[in-house]
Amino acid sequence: MPAQTDDIQAIEQLGEARDSIVTELRKSIVGMDDVVDQMLIAIFARGHCLLVGVPGLAKTLLVSSLAQTMSLSFKRIQFTPDLMPSDITGTELLQEDPQTHERRFKFQKGPVFTNLLLADEINRTPPKTQAALLEAMQEKRVSSGGEDYRLDEPFFVLATQNPIEQEGTYPLPEAQLDRFLFNIHVKYPSKREELDIMKSVTTDDEPKINPVVTGEQITEFQHVVRRIPVADHVFEYAAELVRATRPNEAEAPQFVKALMAWGAGPRASLNLIVAGKARAALRGRGHVSIEDVQALCLPILRHRVIPNFAARSEGMSADTLIERLLKEIPADESLYAKQAG
Repeated sequence: MPAQTDDIQAIEQLGEARDSIVTELRKSIVGMDDVVDQMLIAIFARGHCLLVGVPGLAKTLLVSSLAQTMSLSFKRIQFTPDLMPSDITGTELLQEDPQTHERRFKFQKGPVFTNLLLADEINRTPPKTQAALLEAMQEKRVSSGGEDYRLDEPFFVLATQNPIEQEGTYPLPEAQLDRFLFNIHVKYPSKREELDIMKSVTTDDEPKINPVVTGEQITEFQHVVRRIPVADHVFEYAAELVRATRPNEAEAPQFVKALMAWGAGPRASLNLIVAGKARAALRGRGHVSIEDVQALCLPILRHRVIPNFAARSEGMSADTLIERLLKEIPADESLYAKQAG
């Protein structure tokens, strides 16, 4: 019981911390409410994000501001075609001891050794370099010279892609896209937001962003999020949604069989639950609802399902099919409670 009481208090604190973080971000960021919300969910769910948006939408400013509010170290890598894996992970340097004059190799850590890493235009670098970063994201360590070097904790990667310039790029394969918890679309601001941006950025004022939480607190909150219980009917609903994206499944809707080439794998089901826990906790709740799962379907599934030629020829995107799926799969809690029973 004391442990449960502590978790309830921690969830309340996390909800308050979220409000404070958003307040601090508002000093430098206008709009992007959904983007901020999804990034916070990913961080407390121990996930990585892929941000897709045209240049000039303040993606870099958002990430650096977020690092300040969370007292995290921040580094940015501009991905280019000539970037090498060692430019990310680090390299072995030959050094001489000034006293003994003995020469030995010493590992020089690369920019991946940070808390919050911005991988800018990740699709502009060759697959070998992409794979080096994605391996570090998955394993949370770098191997060099026969030794393993643990990455700093907490560790998050926020990678960006430009959706309009595709010449000279190396699109991430589906298996590597699957490593990202969220695929977040960063949209243009509204007219009101654009006017606010113009008025705030064209002055000489430098907003001061104050830290709200520490890295140690984030790590503890991550453990609290994992301990949030999930009812069986929520598991049933999440599984039903993900399985319905697979055209070869007998229970898949007819439009999925006709318009989907490939559906989402089991990692999508896991992510819906873990991210649902983080979403609930950030709102001060100690339980996950079907509404949490529904709210996270687009950023979790849009890079895990592939429309076929027939769908693309009719102008249908992954988002279009996922939204249709949400309407067709019933969200009746009593129905899934009976299945779980």
